[in-house]
Amino acid sequence: MNLPKIRLQNGDALIVVDVQYDFLPGGALAVPGGDEIIAPLNRCLAVFSGHGLPVFATRDWHPVDHCSFSPQGGPWPPHCVAGTSGAAFSRQLELPEDTIIISKATEADKDAYSGFEDTSLRDLLSEQQIKRVFIGGLATDYCVKQTVLDACRLGYDTHVLVDAIRAVNVRPNDEDEAFAAMRDAGAIPAATDEIL
Repeated sequence: MNLPKIRLQNGDALIVVDVQYDFLPGGALAVPGGDEIIAPLNRCLAVFSGHGLPVFATRDWHPVDHCSFSPQGGPWPPHCVAGTSGAAFSRQLELPEDTIIISKATEADKDAYSGFEDTSLRDLLSEQQIKRVFIGGLATDYCVKQTVLDACRLGYDTHVLVDAIRAVNVRPNDEDEAFAAMRDAGAIPAATDEIL
């Protein structure tokens, strides 16, 4: 896929979705190849940081009895319990010191795949007059997709970092369906090495 080069400007922000140990190989809810996104994300983080542009990092930050966990009747094994090692960001991920952390799905009875759902992300983007967002992380077919769809719905010029996302693929075509949904919503594919 030949993707156009993109020059960063004021009003741009990077959103890194859920690069936490429980979603990486060996984690409680590992995304296949999840660790492969760290190098391209680090490349992107360096460029944004070098331009003085804001970086946001979302994280699942669940209570121990979260409704998405299988013991509570949810679809997933327990993962990303607030304060545990599995909920920590990967140490390989080179987040700038001034990264703004967005914790989501923090209430036991409410799930939230999108970084915008019941968080301050929209308000923080507005405060910084952000117009264009670049989104990468885990997983393509869940939290990345929902964050992208919300960004599009809220009117942001939304770019998906295609080399910095990976899918769970509970069903074999989930990744393709996620891409189609994001594209149909207006999201634009971008590659981290095309960002200048």
